[in-house]
Formats: sequence, structure tokens, C-alpha cells
Amino acid sequence: MTVTSAPRPADTRPRARRVEEVIGPVAAWLAAHSVTALRISLGVIILGFGALKYFPGASPAEPLVMRTVDALTVGLVSGTAAVVTTAVVESLIGLALITGIGLRVGLVALAGALLGWMSPLLLFPGDLFPGGLPTLEAQYVLKDLVLGAAAAVVAARALGARYVRER
Repeated sequence: MTVTSAPRPADTRPRARRVEEVIGPVAAWLAAHSVTALRISLGVIILGFGALKYFPGASPAEPLVMRTVDALTVGLVSGTAAVVTTAVVESLIGLALITGIGLRVGLVALAGALLGWMSPLLLFPGDLFPGGLPTLEAQYVLKDLVLGAAAAVVAARALGARYVRER
């Protein structure tokens, strides 16, 4: 005995409508959660970079941090004090991003930190780009462009911006 089923009726809805039924919920989920994921991941990265600075020699950026903070503070903060201060600031920013507690204050601190992180490009261009090619230090600084863009998205949301999905 062979069992057969009746043919399934063809889906008469337009293809665009069927695609929208799949894409719509995905887009809604991304709009609801992607900036939070970006905020937390940005916080984890910044906290991680800050935590390394508590251990002498662990951060590859340590010598650059010392030089940069020394130059920016005109010698008032230098050496180990510069690295520890940077570690504390980065750790607090990271924790604010991860937890969302004090987020606006953390974002203001992050804006200042980003200026500090990018300042070696202006302070030491010859050292970072000898012969016109970026050193590892330069690449370390240039990755902060991505962190800055991520921070801008997080800040926009924290200040009230919302995604509006076009239909």
C-alpha cells in the first residue's frame, strides 16, 4: 500500500512579501540588540587593554603610553604614573560600557581617551611611519579609528538616537 499526500498548494504570496517575513524579525532583533552588543564588546576590549597596563611589561603599548602622556602633560605625568593612570581610566571606561552604569560619564571619558590614543599620530609621526610605512605602534594607534567609530554609535544611542527601519 502506497501512501501519497495531496500536492501542497503553491505559495501565492509575492516573493518580496515572503522575504520580508524573514528579514523583518531579523532586522527588528538587530535594531533592538546590536548596539548593546557593540557597547559591551567595546567595553570588554577597553577594559582588557586597561588591565594589561597594571602589569609592567604586559602591554605592548606601554612605552608609547609613557611617551604620549609625558608629552601631553608637558612632563607632569610620566613613566609608571602615566601607565597606571591610563590603566585606571581605561578600566573605568570599560566597566561603564560593560555595565551601562555611568554610561554618559564613561562616554565623555572615552571621547577624551580617544583623543589621547590618537595623539601619537600628531606627536610622533616620524617614529610611527618611518619611510612612510606604519610600524606596529602605528597600527596599534590606527585600530583606534574603529574603536572611535564604535564609540560614536554607542554614544548616539545613549543620547537618544534610534534606528528607524525603512519599509
